[in-house]
Amino acid sequence: MHSRRNVAVWVWTLAFVSGSLTWAQQRLDLASLVEQALERNPEILAAQKRYEAARQRPAQAGSLPDPVFSPSFNSNGRPWPGALLGLEPTSNIGFMVSQEIPFPGKRRLAGQIAALEAAAEFEQYQQTRASVISRVKQAYYRLAFVYPAQGILERNLSLLSEFIETAQNRYTAGKSDQAEIFKAYAQQSLVETRRLLLARERRSREAELNSLLNRRPGSPLPQPEELRQVTVPVGLEELLAAAQENSPLLRREQRLVQRSEQGVNLARKEFLPDVTLNAGYYHMGRMPDMFMFRADLKAPLYWFRKQRAGLVEQSQQLAQARRDFEAAHQSLFFRIQDDYALAEASARLVEIYRQSVIPQAGLVLESSLISYQAGKTDLLAVLNNQMALLEHEMSYWEQLLNLHLALVRLEEASGRRLL
Repeated sequence: MHSRRNVAVWVWTLAFVSGSLTWAQQRLDLASLVEQALERNPEILAAQKRYEAARQRPAQAGSLPDPVFSPSFNSNGRPWPGALLGLEPTSNIGFMVSQEIPFPGKRRLAGQIAALEAAAEFEQYQQTRASVISRVKQAYYRLAFVYPAQGILERNLSLLSEFIETAQNRYTAGKSDQAEIFKAYAQQSLVETRRLLLARERRSREAELNSLLNRRPGSPLPQPEELRQVTVPVGLEELLAAAQENSPLLRREQRLVQRSEQGVNLARKEFLPDVTLNAGYYHMGRMPDMFMFRADLKAPLYWFRKQRAGLVEQSQQLAQARRDFEAAHQSLFFRIQDDYALAEASARLVEIYRQSVIPQAGLVLESSLISYQAGKTDLLAVLNNQMALLEHEMSYWEQLLNLHLALVRLEEASGRRLL
C-alpha cells in the first residue's frame, strides 16, 4: 500500500509535467472551427447582408427624384374627355411632365452620406467577424481547460479512495482516530462537487461552440488540443498602435464622424431652394396645340423653424459622433491595457506554479506521506497537503487559461495575431 502511494505521487508529477494524461487521439482543430464559423455563423451572415444592402444606398441617394407624368383633360359643358374639343379654347387633352431638381451639391452630399454609412456597415461586419472568432477561440480554450482539470480531479479521487481505505484499516486496528475517515470523505465530496461543475462547464462550452458554428444542438465534439505554455509576444505600445490602425470599431466610429460632417454640410444646403421644372403639351382639336413650361422654386421661407433646427440637429449629431469616437477609443485602449496586464500576470503565475509552487507542494505531500507511513503524523496533515497540491495544480491550469483568453481578447481588440 505504501509503495502504491509513492507511485501515485510520481504519476501525479509526470502528469503535470506532460500537461495531462493521454486522451483520445482525435483532436478538435481550432483553425477548422474558425473557418466553419466564418462560413456558417448567422451573426456574420446577417452582418454581411446588412453591408451588401447598405452598398445599394449611395446610388439611390445620389439620384434625381423620379419624374412625375400627369395626363389631364379640360372639358366644357360635359364631364368627359374631349367635350367641345376644338370649339372652346379651354377644352383640351394633354399631359405634363415634372422633374424636381435639388439645389446643386445636395445629391452629391446625399450620396457621400450613404457611402459613408455603407462603409460604417462594412466595419461593423468586420467587427462581427472578429467578435465571433474571439468567442469561438475563448469557448475552445475553456473547453480545452476542462480536460486536464478533470484529470487532476480524477487522480485526487483515486488517491482519496486509497486514503479512505487506509484510514478505515488503521481505525479498525485502533491506530487512528475516526475523524481521519470523516475528513477524507469530506475531501472526496468536495472534489466530486468540483468534478460535477467541470462536467457542466464542458457541456456548456460544447453547446456554445455548436451554437457559434450553427450546428445541430448536441453535435459531438472531440477533445481540443492541449493548452500550451505561451508568452505575450509583443509589447503594449505595439498593441495600442495596431489597434489604432486596425480596429474595425474605431474605423466604424471614424466613418460615422465623417458621415455627420457631411450631414452638417447637407443641412446648410437646405437653406437653398430646390427647383421643379414642368413641361406640358395639350391638344386643342381644330385649334393650335398648346405648350407649357414652368419652373417652381421651393422657397425656404420657414428657415427659422425648419432649416435652422435641422442644422442644429446635424451639428449636435456631429458632436455626439465625435464623443462616441472618443469614448470608443478610450474604452478600447483601456481593454487592451487591462487584458495586457492580465496576460503578463498570468504568464508570470504560470511559470511560478510550474517551476516552484507545484514541485514544492508535491515534495511536501510526499514528505507527509512518508511521515504518515512511519506513524509520525496523522492523515489529516496528508489530506491538507494533498488538497493544497490539488489547488495549486488547478490554479496553474486556470492561469494558463486566463493567459490564452486575454491573448484572444487582445487579438480581437488590436487586429493582430498573437496565438
